[in-house]
Amino acid sequence: MKHLTGIESHYIIKNNKKLRFGYTTGTCAAAASKAAAMMLLLDEPMDCVELKTPRGIELNLEIVDTIRTGDSVSCAIVKDGGDDPDVTHGLKIYAKVERIAEGFIIDGGEGVGRVTRGGLEQPVGAAAINSTPRRMIGEALKEAAENAAYQGGLKAVISVPGGEKTAEKTFNPILGIQGGISILGTSGIVEPMSETALIRSLELEMKQQAASGRKYLVVTLGNYGKNYLAELEDVPVKDSVKCSNYIGEVIDIAVNLGVKGLLFIAHIGKFAKVAGGIMNTHSRNADARAEILAAAALRAGISREGALRILETPTTDAALDILAEENIMKQTMDVLMEKIAFYLNHRCYGAIETEALVFSNDRGYLGETDGFRKMVEKIKGELHEG
Repeated sequence: MKHLTGIESHYIIKNNKKLRFGYTTGTCAAAASKAAAMMLLLDEPMDCVELKTPRGIELNLEIVDTIRTGDSVSCAIVKDGGDDPDVTHGLKIYAKVERIAEGFIIDGGEGVGRVTRGGLEQPVGAAAINSTPRRMIGEALKEAAENAAYQGGLKAVISVPGGEKTAEKTFNPILGIQGGISILGTSGIVEPMSETALIRSLELEMKQQAASGRKYLVVTLGNYGKNYLAELEDVPVKDSVKCSNYIGEVIDIAVNLGVKGLLFIAHIGKFAKVAGGIMNTHSRNADARAEILAAAALRAGISREGALRILETPTTDAALDILAEENIMKQTMDVLMEKIAFYLNHRCYGAIETEALVFSNDRGYLGETDGFRKMVEKIKGELHEG
């Protein structure tokens, strides 16, 4: 793309080869919305548009297929997944922006899925445009309005020709998202999935912490865990390790480094799998969350009907709703945490201490392993000595 700047310097190395970063469907939707809004309000043509991603990387993206009418402007950004295997790579993400009386409305059109089941990030009936992309699009529309000194409202409709066919290759049909792809992305950037490079980078980070004298490491799985960790005033954190899906690998590395313990802060969507002994939580490897939660709930005393309902849920949040309805949340979490403790310990055969706290975005704290608080105190002591 001749107008693209800002992403070229971001890459990883695998087998002495550079693997390019890309950008998400959410970034494309926000950039297209910003460009369409600016062309509508300023009545000037544009070839490219600047956008700062949540990760802080600034992009300059080429605008294609601009269509003007009296009341609206539509344009597209071509999705670039970099060197990551990505079924949405090359799709055109369109935004059609029109003036409205007030407010900023975001909706989905052709090729963008619709939510048909409860328990997902967006409510039933809404376009499958996740929270971060919605925020990015909203901010883009507001920025365009402010730059044009426009006092009214704007509506952006995101569409993806070919999105319905592409969605057949994703988990959307299983999740109950019909009619197209989801508009996704928490950082706005797509990193190429090189497992070897990611694990090597993880090992290097852990080595550095161990070399600095750290014996107990705090581990999160991703952005959700890091954000939740920041809210935990009683858990002292100097640095945390982000292990992505590689639960087993981070335990193995810790054992080899002579680390004394790992303290996991994990979202239920990932760590429900750990309660079943699954140590790589990527959906390509295994997804038995509903089955594991249903089994834990049965052990905790849920009704047969309640367990069957959990088996039909598309997400862990939906399963948690059923546990809350049946007043069996704590009992189920107690069973689940016992299983998590068992499998974390089983991975290292007791060579190091492994403890965990599990949360959800909607409900916050859900449960912890028996030794979690003791390890927190050990980390406090370690940091105090340091």
